[in-house]
Parts: sequence; C-alpha cells; structure tokens
Amino acid sequence: MGLLDHYKQFEEMDPEEVSARLKGEADERRRKALATVDKLDLSATTWPEYPPSSVVGAITYMAQRGLHNYMEPAGELRAEIAHRHGLPAERIVIGDGASQLLVSATQTLIEPGDELITPWPSYQLYPVMAREAGGEVVTVASHSVEAILAAVTKKTRIVALCNPNDPSGELIGVNDLSALLEALPERVAVVLDEALRDFVTAEPLDATIGLCERHPRLLIFRSFSKAWGLAGLRCGYAIGGPGSEALLSAIGPPLGIGELTQAGVLEALRHASGVITERTATVAEQRLRLRRELAELPLELGPPSEANLLWLAAEGVDGAELSGRLAKAGVIVRAGGTLGDAQRIRVAIQDSAASDRLLRALSGAL
Repeated sequence: MGLLDHYKQFEEMDPEEVSARLKGEADERRRKALATVDKLDLSATTWPEYPPSSVVGAITYMAQRGLHNYMEPAGELRAEIAHRHGLPAERIVIGDGASQLLVSATQTLIEPGDELITPWPSYQLYPVMAREAGGEVVTVASHSVEAILAAVTKKTRIVALCNPNDPSGELIGVNDLSALLEALPERVAVVLDEALRDFVTAEPLDATIGLCERHPRLLIFRSFSKAWGLAGLRCGYAIGGPGSEALLSAIGPPLGIGELTQAGVLEALRHASGVITERTATVAEQRLRLRRELAELPLELGPPSEANLLWLAAEGVDGAELSGRLAKAGVIVRAGGTLGDAQRIRVAIQDSAASDRLLRALSGAL
C-alpha cells in the first residue's frame, strides 16, 4: 500500500473511527514487538559485554596517533603484568593470545614421537597442537593426579592442563598440582592453561604462580579474552620460573604484538580492574545459584565448576537434542559432541537475567 492509498482508506470514516483504527494498529505493532525476544547466547567462554569506554578510547587514540608506524616492543605492558604478579619481567612473555603461546611452546618442546597427556574432555586445541608438532596425544578420563601419572611413559614430554577446565569448569587445586609436579619425571613439562583463572574463588588468583619458583618445568598461560572481554585484541601471556627466560623468549611472536592491542590491554589493567572484579563476583554468585536450582531438574551437573561454565547432561536426552530444544526457546548453548562428550551441553554463566532465562528454558525443555 502506497502513502496515498494509506490515507484514502480513512476518507469515509469519522475521526473517532480513524483514531480507534490507528490505535488498534499501534497496539498490534507493540504486541508483536514485545513478543520478539532477542536470543541469549550462552555458547561462548568470553564475556558478552562491550569493553569499558576508556579501553576503546585508548585504542582509538593509539590508532590516530601511530597506526602508520611499526609497532614498538611491548615493554611497558610486560612491565605492568610483571608488577601485578611480583615477578621479573624476563619471566613473562606476551603473545597473540594464550593459544598462540601454547602452540609455540608445544612446537618448541615436542619432538616427533613424543607424547602429550591431557585429561579429557578438555580444550580442543591440545590434541591439535600436539599433532602439528609431530607428537602423539594421550587422553585420560580424569583430572586426578593419580590418573595423569598412570598415563606417563618414557615418551611423555608434556602434560597439558586446562585449569579450570573448559568445558567442565573442574579445578585441580594448587596442592594437587604441586604433588603432580613433584612426581613427574624430570623431562616432562607442564603447560598450565589458566585462561579462565579469573573466575576461580576456591583459592587466590595467583596461588599457582608460586609453583614456578620450585618447578622450572612449569609454564603458566593466561588470557585477556575471557573475564577481561578483550578477545578481539588477541592478547595473552606466559609465566615461567627461574631459568625459563630463554624458552619464554623463543615462544613469543617474533615481531611482538600490535600497538592497538598494547594500548587497550594496558588501559584495562590500569583502570578497568574493578569491572573485572564485578564480573567475576557476578559469575561466582550465579554459579552457586544455578547449581542449587538446577539440582531440582532431571540433570546431571558434573563436577563443581570454578569457571564461568556449567557442563550439564539430561536424563534420556543427548546434548544435540537438548541444545536444539533450548535454541527453540531462544537460549543458545554449546552441544558437547565437539567438546568430547555428546551427552552433555556446555553453558556459559553470565548475570542474573541470563540465569533466569536459562532456568526457564531448561525447565521447558525437560
């Protein structure tokens, strides 16, 4: 209907009829708008909100000031991270995300035929990085120290641990990690992927870093992609113990990281830490709430989570079917088939409103 036709339809109607009809059309548009609910994406491990405006401002300023120049070494960012952890800057390397450093470390440490051990299900990158380095992957069905040690052979070169684990959120505590490091043969290195460490409440944030002082075969990897919500900047770092300086230098990107990334991460570290504290506190609160309320549904909740994740299974429904039912209710989760267990789904924990919708959707789906 054209604009002229729209007005012609009112020519034979009195003002009250016109008003009533227009009101009815407006009410119908409003009803349809209210019935449209945006999908809730709980499929990713990264924080869903936009970064603080000051971080965007710092990146914009750097782009305007020096995008035409080659990048500078990340000395200032490295020093800031070292200061936060109370470590010498030489024992930290910054890379294009924790994943780049994990891949590079594996390629440096593994020779063809060596084995990488990892609990499973876990982060999908570990088997890939081992095979690309010419190594073999050995998976164990438990995160216990005993199960990991039982899998060690003369060919074992790396134990890769996602801690807390993606997808289950399970945490190997610092005491168990210490026991594992004490028991492993001298040639076995431990790569400890702590991309989700900011969400841990069971022990202090930096509890594991002290292990580096006693165990030079330990490398710890952290990320600004998850709780910090800066995945698009691709920035992570690795920490080693005394004597690890040469290895750390070898696994960093040859030309460093971009200045826009440096500017954004520096601003986040210096002025947005409070935002991260609020986010992690929200996740901890909702994690307890969801575990309590989901226990009333016919679900298997898996181990207690110390991450922003839940690893759920439903009685009589596989992960693909359950994720499909939730998608029809507007809640998007990750089916567990590609994560190592087809019976489960991985659900990200966000704020209370997200928890409300998840609980309603799960109740309806089951």
